[in-house]
Amino acid sequence: MLETISAFWAQYGDVLIEGSWETLLMVSISTVLSYVIGVPLGVALIVTQPQGIRPHRVVYGVLGWIVNIGRSLPFAILLVALMPFTRALVGTAKGAIPPLVISAAPFVARMVETSLSEVDAGVVEAAQAMGASPLQIVRKVYLPESMPSLVLGGAISVVTILAYTAIAGMVGAGGLGDIAIQYGHNRGVTSLMWVTVLFLIIFVQIIQWVFNW
Repeated sequence: MLETISAFWAQYGDVLIEGSWETLLMVSISTVLSYVIGVPLGVALIVTQPQGIRPHRVVYGVLGWIVNIGRSLPFAILLVALMPFTRALVGTAKGAIPPLVISAAPFVARMVETSLSEVDAGVVEAAQAMGASPLQIVRKVYLPESMPSLVLGGAISVVTILAYTAIAGMVGAGGLGDIAIQYGHNRGVTSLMWVTVLFLIIFVQIIQWVFNW
């Protein structure tokens, strides 16, 4: 048994390490960019909603429409649709980042909006009564009060992006998904495919543990 594992690792260890690194790279960059876009969108949605601190029906309607359209696009279809744009990057971990961000940012925006909507309205009203500006309310009330929910939502977002990276393997974008397709499916090395699944499960468990902590 140990000899079999040693032989397997000697043959595919470098491939798995490289795939794991590419997956972590895709997830890290895509998560950061998705939150850079998604957090302001989520804040804008909660601020401009009809019961918000600065209601604006047109802005809220347009932003809500954009977010809903983004969330409605299946990632696999978006990945193929953006192939001309990412063709020069396909085959590297960077190739899947644009569609990953476009798919994840609207999801993050809704997660942020949901978390902020859970903040006690009385706390917000008290801040308004004290003369706090909308920006101060966002920075000192909404975000701090909703931080536990935002953190747990972050775990869901990261795991979702991790799952998307596996789908990106269908177009040779790198990562563990690419290894599962190239070796597990195309070359019939089912053992390697199941090892990539095990690696993804371990990544999910680590992500969830970190965010829960």
